[in-house]
Amino acid sequence: MTLCCATRAGQHLTTRRAILGVAGRADHHVVDAAVRVPYGAGVARPEIYVSTDVETDGPIPGPHSMLSFASAAYTAGKDLLATFSANLVPLPGARGDAATMAWWATQPQAWAACRADQQDPAVAMARYKTWLEQLPGRPVFVGYPAAFDFMFVYWYLVRFTGSSPFSHSALDIKTYAMALLGTGYRATSKRTMPRSWFDDSPHSHVALDDAIEQGALFCAMLAANPQARGRRGSGLPGVAAYGSGPCDEVRRAPDGLDLVPREVGP
Repeated sequence: MTLCCATRAGQHLTTRRAILGVAGRADHHVVDAAVRVPYGAGVARPEIYVSTDVETDGPIPGPHSMLSFASAAYTAGKDLLATFSANLVPLPGARGDAATMAWWATQPQAWAACRADQQDPAVAMARYKTWLEQLPGRPVFVGYPAAFDFMFVYWYLVRFTGSSPFSHSALDIKTYAMALLGTGYRATSKRTMPRSWFDDSPHSHVALDDAIEQGALFCAMLAANPQARGRRGSGLPGVAAYGSGPCDEVRRAPDGLDLVPREVGP
């Protein structure tokens, strides 16, 4: 199966309408053909990978609150450009979920960290949106799991600022690992990922610690992607655009990866 990439800014896959004429005939056949172009072609600004972690008091926003969140902005080359973090005042009328609060009772240090220096969500999210917009590239939300973290961040951005610089999309680290390793989704976890992908960064359930750790993990995955080898510069110091050649076939992760299990989270 052939996987192809973007031809115009803001798109990841596009098609062209090719009109094929046959000599001596007036009719034309219109077909959709996937366009093969280099990674990053047509993208006006480089992508900045915004690894983001949230700490909450329940499973969904609205009835429950985002207590703390943090983002670490990385280039594809694993340069940490900037960070943002904030602890938030709970939403009016919201309350903690019983099971979640029971878990927090086992994490006193992380709980104390996420309840210090609380900010009004409207103020914090406005500052966060400005921070995202001032990054030297297009922000791409990166999470583990993205479905949970993005749900809260997107809800808060739209609720308190009216829009999201991430648009409606997010990149999930576990899904990216599944594609690289050629494993099933449920079988893919940090325990089965190559040890070489991991730094010594802590996973402490403090939002900024976890955002930095997961961003470094994602950048290591980018470096391990065979399609990303031979990346060419983007013109922005420290930022690389993806490979100089066209997309070919989806390939398995390179042989020889160290797959010794790690005793870390899912």
